[in-house]
Amino acid sequence: MKLLLCWRIVVSDLRAFIEHKCPNGIRFQRLGDIATLVRGNGLSKKQLVGSDVGAIHYGQIYTKYSRFTTTTISRVDRDIADKLVVVNPGDVIVACTSENMEDVCTPLAWLGEEPIVTGGHTVTIRHRLDPKYLVYWLGSQAFQRQKRTIAGGVKVIDVAARKLATVMVPVPPLEVQREIVKVLDRFTQLEAELEARRKQYLFYLEKLVRSSQDANIFKLGHYEELGLIELGRGKVISRRELAATPGDYPVYSSSAANNGEFGRYGSYMFDDSRITWSIDGGGKLFFRNPPCYSVTNVCGWLVGHSEQVILKYIYYVLVGQWNRMKFNYTKKAHPSVIRDVYKFSLPEVTVQREVVEKLDLFETLVNDLSSGLPAEISARGKQYEYYRDKLLTFKELS
Repeated sequence: MKLLLCWRIVVSDLRAFIEHKCPNGIRFQRLGDIATLVRGNGLSKKQLVGSDVGAIHYGQIYTKYSRFTTTTISRVDRDIADKLVVVNPGDVIVACTSENMEDVCTPLAWLGEEPIVTGGHTVTIRHRLDPKYLVYWLGSQAFQRQKRTIAGGVKVIDVAARKLATVMVPVPPLEVQREIVKVLDRFTQLEAELEARRKQYLFYLEKLVRSSQDANIFKLGHYEELGLIELGRGKVISRRELAATPGDYPVYSSSAANNGEFGRYGSYMFDDSRITWSIDGGGKLFFRNPPCYSVTNVCGWLVGHSEQVILKYIYYVLVGQWNRMKFNYTKKAHPSVIRDVYKFSLPEVTVQREVVEKLDLFETLVNDLSSGLPAEISARGKQYEYYRDKLLTFKELS
């Protein structure tokens, strides 16, 4: 409560500062009038193995970076870089292609000291604003509303550079932009600290699981062939079906948000414990407990069929391995695929149970959905979004 009151005071003071500096309102301008927008071209993942020039692939903006970066995790050779779009210090890269409306136009500010390059499915914005201010604004609800009017596509959502150039951007004085950035940076720093705690949990999980493994490493599919486990996938459940058959049984789908819940249903598929995951791109893994629930066709499931298996142990093993995998938006994680992807040993049941008991306790302390770390991250995220939108909502200059 004290922290929330503190943020209210900070934001209130900043709003007063903005009102003092801009008593008649803020000028809104077309992005294309204050920036040059350049659509990227080329750059496959196979080319991200060079040594000459820093490079950012559009998929990495979703998976490897946050809002700002001063370094790149990949480089390309000079002959490849010469054919790509140059990103200068202070430019903003927008990933303009996505599988969903929420993620499309995710921005990344390049704050490094040297030019880098980027490839296709991106728009590089060369602008006259504070780069962090522009990135924060591109995450605001004000931009999200405009984005929905310029985005096209069904299975793949795309925003063209010429359409992105038409959005109206509030352009307060540079000193006001920088004061807004200072406040929002403090929010994101808190988010980073919470994320560091999550990484500590994953480090402990991987270390404990690794210490329990022995030399008998087999593919996941091997344990299914032995009859110890079974893999499958859900069935198609549309929103229309949910509406036609109302109820309180949760239905889980491919999203990682809201614990993966898609809606509520009057029927159910399972009443036992299972591991589920997103088939589209090999998404986040979940451990589902009774009572009753269902999973859609874009979810895979795994269930145990033997007293030799503690299902929660396999879940922790898979989470540790998935956390180190390179997420691939194009690869479908069907049960037939992951049978050969995950490899591990099944120690004695007593060892499995010991690992599960330790990790369950640690997860309760750090990772509980109702009172632990995810809830805290979610609460801070909602506070950030609220105050971000409050700070980035302006009275327009007549």
